[in-house]
Amino acid sequence: MNAFTTKIIPRLRWRIGGLIGAGVLINYFDRISISVAGPQLQQAFNLTPADLGLLFSAFFWSYALLQIPAGLILDKFGVTRIGRWSALLWGIASTITACASGFAGIFLARVLLGIAEAPSFPANSKATGYWFPRTERALSTALFDAAAKFSNVIGVPLIALAVVHLGWRWGFGIVAVLSFVYFIAFFLIYQDPSRHPKLSAEEHQYITANGATPEGELSANPAGMLGYLLKSRKIWGLSIGFSAYGYCFYLFLTWLPGYLVQTMHMSILKSASFAAIPWLCATVSDLVVGGWLIDHLIAKGHDETRVRKSVLLAGMFGGLAVFGATTTTDPVIAIIWISIALSGLAAAAPVGWSLPSLVAPKGGVGTVGGIMNFANNMMGAVAPIVTGYIVGSTHSFSNAFIVAGVVLLIGMASFVFLLGRIEPLPEPPAPVGAGYAVR
Repeated sequence: MNAFTTKIIPRLRWRIGGLIGAGVLINYFDRISISVAGPQLQQAFNLTPADLGLLFSAFFWSYALLQIPAGLILDKFGVTRIGRWSALLWGIASTITACASGFAGIFLARVLLGIAEAPSFPANSKATGYWFPRTERALSTALFDAAAKFSNVIGVPLIALAVVHLGWRWGFGIVAVLSFVYFIAFFLIYQDPSRHPKLSAEEHQYITANGATPEGELSANPAGMLGYLLKSRKIWGLSIGFSAYGYCFYLFLTWLPGYLVQTMHMSILKSASFAAIPWLCATVSDLVVGGWLIDHLIAKGHDETRVRKSVLLAGMFGGLAVFGATTTTDPVIAIIWISIALSGLAAAAPVGWSLPSLVAPKGGVGTVGGIMNFANNMMGAVAPIVTGYIVGSTHSFSNAFIVAGVVLLIGMASFVFLLGRIEPLPEPPAPVGAGYAVR
């Protein structure tokens, strides 16, 4: 029996996990504010559905394109330093959005927000790898991933109230204040385990002895690391599969309120309350299935690859319930189908986000996370635009949902045939005279 199981281990790591989750919560308030304010922006600036799709996607172009550079920067400079600058810039970008005077101003502010938030999820994956043993990786990852879903449960109604009663500018202004508050909290609380003044030697030993990602081992040639990873079938399988998840996730994140307003003829406030239902289901699924259940089954001795891939594929299969929403005009039935789809996707998501720290070679967690999130968020840029054009030309969301289901099928095939076993890649061959530098 592991000696650590016979005594109580301090739990500072779970407070760090909670801090990361709070950051994602606010991070997603930033992202969903534009979709909640969308109907008012459409009226205020005489925007077409295609124009609105471009606004919805503006964040994702810069966010996605900077994922790989952000991963390389994280592997070079670390979570603490980059996380602080990132959090500060969130608030600045939201403030600029609230003050914008038209389509161009809002578009540019959303591009800036994408730049500011680009390091966030690779940093979260890297931080949980540092702070949590392998046996706690699913639940610790689910903490921050579930926050992305739960943001829609409380964020959509909160921002909707501000938009309806105070105007769309206040929807962005409230988020700006919360972003600055998080920057202060992160600045005061977060450090990597080796440098955290409140981490006990006992907990630190428990973390490192049970499979936490080693700190301070950086590739001497980041470009070489990137080239090595891009040649890996495993990384391609991970990236293509997770991009399919991203297409469906971001379709609902950006267009669900608009779908309920346009197709189900709801008011903004009523659509916000209905939209919260599938996101609440997704939050529970994320924590219970994608988090607790995986760690529980692995702790019972089940094969790690089989457990993680089974949940991953079952969750993606559940996402195919999006097809059901094309068969009804009843808002209750539609919400049931969408709740099933989002719950399935939510169960799969923590598996995806835990994989960079589980498959990356030494020093490459941030880069693997950046590659994966680049593919994921390119779909975040594509999905709102494709959906906007489909809705604008057909005046219906049915074909948009069918496209999402087909994309999911492609992602499932990628996970089955390309990903392989969930185990670390070997280190890339070092150039002559080079090696790994310790930060």
